[in-house]
Amino acid sequence: MGTPMKGAVAAVKSSRTGDGKSAAPRAGKRKTVRLKDRRPADVEAERYCLHRGNVLDVYARWAAPDLIVSDGAYGVRGFRGDTVSAEGLVDWYAPHVAQWSKHAKPSTSLWFWNTEVGWATVHPLLEANGWEYVQLVTWDKGLSHIAGNVNGNTIRQFPVVTEVSALYRRKLTLPAENGGTMGVQDWLRAEWKRSGLPYCKANDACGVKNAATRKYLTGDWMWYWPPGDMVERMAEYAKAHGLPTNRPYFSIDGKTEITAERWDSLRAVWNHVNGVTNVWSRPPLHDSERLKGTLQRSAPRVYKPSRQSAAHLNQKPLDFMYRQVHAASNEGDVVWEPFGGLASASVAAVLSGRFAYVAETDEEFQNLALSRLAEAQDEYLGSGAASEMTVTSAGTGIAGRQSGVAEVSQPPEAGLAVVPAGGTAGLQRENGRTSASPALRGRRKSTRETSRETSGAAPGAVPSEAPGERRAA
Repeated sequence: MGTPMKGAVAAVKSSRTGDGKSAAPRAGKRKTVRLKDRRPADVEAERYCLHRGNVLDVYARWAAPDLIVSDGAYGVRGFRGDTVSAEGLVDWYAPHVAQWSKHAKPSTSLWFWNTEVGWATVHPLLEANGWEYVQLVTWDKGLSHIAGNVNGNTIRQFPVVTEVSALYRRKLTLPAENGGTMGVQDWLRAEWKRSGLPYCKANDACGVKNAATRKYLTGDWMWYWPPGDMVERMAEYAKAHGLPTNRPYFSIDGKTEITAERWDSLRAVWNHVNGVTNVWSRPPLHDSERLKGTLQRSAPRVYKPSRQSAAHLNQKPLDFMYRQVHAASNEGDVVWEPFGGLASASVAAVLSGRFAYVAETDEEFQNLALSRLAEAQDEYLGSGAASEMTVTSAGTGIAGRQSGVAEVSQPPEAGLAVVPAGGTAGLQRENGRTSASPALRGRRKSTRETSRETSGAAPGAVPSEAPGERRAA
């Protein structure tokens, strides 16, 4: 056996600086798919790792996440393993939230998809594990979502056309001089106070009129996070003019002097886009992006799937996934998608230059996800990081867009982890045949063989026979 995860881990390591900050990603040497045995194996490639099994088996072996996109149980019997109601969601998510909290960085963000009541049920669990609520995004699917499915004589509520995604960040606490911990605002004030200098001198340290006292060191609601260079200046000024101390001022570990880079790395990423609010309006996927035609039951409540039936009951729009990934991470960052399904968040991550770690327990979804990920990697390596416009524009051939029913290639033998030669991303139907979309013809690289299958024990590469949880996206 080769060394598991060598390509993806090496790429991640080479793209990260010593202080934990992300640098521009570098493409490594392409790997070739090798069929090991009849047992489905994990797949590692330059830009992603797909774990075929229970994600609880590999959290500890994945690279630390900059962003987690959770789209798991909704309590609606949406997939095999989902709970039957919201009441069971806390127990379902508890082991996962514990692992997210254990392996997250101080700057890690979390997008948590669910129904309104599902999110409200799990929110206290997230809060108790150190996740700080930021906001709630609502997906408004519009009237088309319930058209023809509402009986006005029997319904006793307004029809539901929404689901939600809550944004959380790690609640940052820093070590105090007395051995305890403090919130960032109080910690900054305490660090300056122990220098013995009046607060007004912080303005001199920062070279500002009054921003330091009015914003960075204030004790009221006007406070906001100071830039790293300002914290570094305050530390240097306190060292030069404050009381002598063996503990460096504004030191995170009590030993090392603070730097602007180190301070900035503690803050969660936010890449703002003007004009985007917390209500996202668009119908569910019914266009060529929707994967169909597997003839497999996508959920316990789907009984007789046809060629027009969706492969996945709740496939998320790729532009939504890109929007979340872009907003809360940077190019070169690590994105976790613990409940993969069709791996839409991971596809968006790969397309936008992130490294994706995704897990899925269902073999049918594994094959679909693998094909989409390989296609996304082709697109990224051939064209560079995508924007939301290129992700959503027609004809890009990204992530499962077909003009007809997707006839997904099946492995020739059950259990073999094979990347379908044509993939499911960037395909269209022509005269009854599946072919590459025009945008991919002539520029697709032969990276269908970039994936490498392993079954060893290393980061992200531990095959599991145990039943796991699966997501609803």
